[in-house]
Amino acid sequence: MRRSQSFVRWAAWLCAALVVAAPLAYQWLFPVPTHYASDVEHFKYGSIGVEAAQGVPYEVWRTLPGLCLPLSERAGGYSKFGFQWELGHDTPVGMPVETALVPRIGVNCAMCHVGRIEGPDGVSQLVVGAPNTSLNLQAYLRFLFSCVGSDRFTADAVLAENARLGDGLNAVQRLFYRSLIIPQMKTAIATQAREMAFMDSQPDWGPGRAPGFQPAKIQVLGMPFDGTLDIVDIPSLWAMESHDGKGLHWDGANTSLHEVFLSSGIGNGASASTIDLPSLARNEAWARKVPPPAYPWPIDKAQAQVGKAIYAAYCASCHDTGGNRAGQVIPLRMVGTDRNRVDAFTPETAQGFDDLPDYSWRYTGFRKTGGYVAVPLDGIWARAPYLHNGSVPTLAALLTPPSSRPAHFLRGSPRYDPVDVGFAGNTGAEFDTSQPGNAATGHDWGTDLSEPEKRQLIEYLKTL
Repeated sequence: MRRSQSFVRWAAWLCAALVVAAPLAYQWLFPVPTHYASDVEHFKYGSIGVEAAQGVPYEVWRTLPGLCLPLSERAGGYSKFGFQWELGHDTPVGMPVETALVPRIGVNCAMCHVGRIEGPDGVSQLVVGAPNTSLNLQAYLRFLFSCVGSDRFTADAVLAENARLGDGLNAVQRLFYRSLIIPQMKTAIATQAREMAFMDSQPDWGPGRAPGFQPAKIQVLGMPFDGTLDIVDIPSLWAMESHDGKGLHWDGANTSLHEVFLSSGIGNGASASTIDLPSLARNEAWARKVPPPAYPWPIDKAQAQVGKAIYAAYCASCHDTGGNRAGQVIPLRMVGTDRNRVDAFTPETAQGFDDLPDYSWRYTGFRKTGGYVAVPLDGIWARAPYLHNGSVPTLAALLTPPSSRPAHFLRGSPRYDPVDVGFAGNTGAEFDTSQPGNAATGHDWGTDLSEPEKRQLIEYLKTL
């Protein structure tokens, strides 16, 4: 009897200890994500719940350039992939670090939607909400897959490089990383590499571009690769209130801004159990209201005033917020641009999102369309290159007949051209419009204007 009573008391004490210790242990292993007072800082560095699901252990991530980049490139590290960096931060914009057992680096919307523009005077500025036209996401993924899958990636090599970098791991942590974290990472990255293998059979994305839904079709919906091609230009993310209820994504595949943010969260790697819905809601509220950036250089007001009338006659019905076609899907037979993105989002894809069972919400806004959305032109000066696939470098080139547009140009430089309105294209990766998905055809509205009229229209577009 006494032994039984003793066991009961011992069990009661153990339960009490677990009640106290379990929350403390959970807070240590999975602490509350970093809070940012500023909505802009939260957009740039706040977690959306990716780290616990698909985050890369930070102490390993920081060693990879030293392990696998050529010696001449190691000092620059990850900057070669076009990430945006700010002083005082150890990781790029859009790559938060949060603890899930160990500190892990994830991604958020800002990785793609914070760009940099360098003016004619050489001074550069970050533009929050602008497409990151220098980001070569495919090159980064290829580096990650290649490095972690190589013979260079061993526990000994990772831990030695971590020690060389300083302020890394203590003896106990090194044992934990050697026995558990590094092997787990190698397995997880190998899985991701297999899921993303489709990109090696398609044209390179290049800076400022990414697939629209192909990774989500494979990783989220569990669909086999269907051979379609949906590489698109990264869009801007400001004044989104005016977009809600209209065509969203380049082809209008959804009409609910809220669903777009939800799908971006799981598309970036958050799971049903880790996705941070309040964080995404905060980003959505910010994106609804944030204004487009003002053109930062002088504008010829007299020319712009003339151009305003040209805009009203040629552009406003499709691209002005109050236009009768604004936010609507323009059929392919009318717009004439590259059809690959439209073909890649199939009825089965839309149904796949509607049928997803694992989340606390259900999608209802996905649909199959037959064209591309006539989008508002707010902040159009900061959204080059143009068209859904980024196949036209400047506004001046867009107002040129399709047969005369540049067949080749360079993408990835932040250097801006205020005359033709776009990026100067003096450095970067070559873009070849003859490659599948890269056609610079279509959208020939305004191409029959006189040269002075085109310049007047361009001057007005700078004001939007």
